[in-house]
Formats: sequence, C-alpha cells, structure tokens
Amino acid sequence: MRQRDREWVGTIARVVVVVLVLLAPAVAWAASEAGREGGLISLDKSLIVQGINFLILLFILQRLLYKPFLAKMEERTQAIQRSLDQAQAARAEAARQQEENETRLRAAHAEAAAIRAQALKEAAEEQRRLVDAARVESQRLVETAKAQMDADVRRARDELRREVAELATAVAEKLVRRSLRDEDHRRIVADAIAKVGN
Repeated sequence: MRQRDREWVGTIARVVVVVLVLLAPAVAWAASEAGREGGLISLDKSLIVQGINFLILLFILQRLLYKPFLAKMEERTQAIQRSLDQAQAARAEAARQQEENETRLRAAHAEAAAIRAQALKEAAEEQRRLVDAARVESQRLVETAKAQMDADVRRARDELRREVAELATAVAEKLVRRSLRDEDHRRIVADAIAKVGN
C-alpha cells in the first residue's frame, strides 16, 4: 500500500512538472505580452492561485478518492487471494479425500476378496468334513447291517439245526415206535423234508 502511495505521489509530481514545462513558454509569452493588453494567461496572482488550487484539488482527490479506491482494490485483491487460497486448499483437500476414498475402496475390495476366499476355503473344508462324516456313517451302517445280517443268518442256522434235530428226533421216534416198511419210511422222510423246505 505504501508503495502505491509513493507511485501515486510520483505520478502527481510528474504531471505537475509536465504541466509546468508545457506552461512555461506560455507563461513567458504571457509575461512579455502582459504589458500590452493582457494575453491568454496573465502572470498575476490568479495563475499562482490556480496552480495552488490545482495541487490542493489533486491532494484532496488523492485523499478522498484515490486512497479509498486503492484500499478497496487492495481489500478486494486480498479477498480474491483468500478465495483463491481457500479454493486451492479445498481442491487439495478434495484430492486428498478422493485418494483416501480410493485407498479405502481398494482396501475394502481386498478385504472382500479375502473374506470370499476364506468363505470358499471354509466351505470346501466343511464339504470335505461332511463327505468324510457321511462316508464314516455309511461304513458304520454297512458294518451294522452286515453284523445284523450275520447275526440273522446265525440265528436262522441255529433254528434250522434245532428244527432239523427235532424233526430227525421225531422221525426216529416214529420209526422206532412202529416198525415200518420201506414205503412208510420213505414217506415219512419226504414229509420231513417238505416240512424243512417250508
């Protein structure tokens, strides 16, 4: 701000010097003509008063208009600079946030892939465990059925032996009780065999 004031004062001084340089020949000419009838510019007190009025007017304009104008311009420049700085900071924050979001998204995808892989591994292990359990259970059922069947076969054989023994005893008893002819003996054996077959 100080530098602008200096530039303004320097500009005013240059304008005054240029005006004086341009007016100097006219003032000299007016002075030479003053004795005659008065020229365009008279070298009396009014010229000095007009010069002083001009400088006072420049000073007043500089104080009342130019300084507030420069202050407003400086304030606006600072506001624009603050807005630009804030926009730059917001842009940097948005870029950082976007990068952070992308990092989080990549991490979430990686975590989801890991969870999926773990779930597939656990499902495969569970499937293997269930298949093994089913295999063991089926083996146990087969062995149980085999044992049950063997027991049933043994029981059936024991019953068959007992029945055959009872039949043989009954046949022998009948044969002993009566003396039979050969034909009766065959008929009794055939009846016993028929009973055993049923």
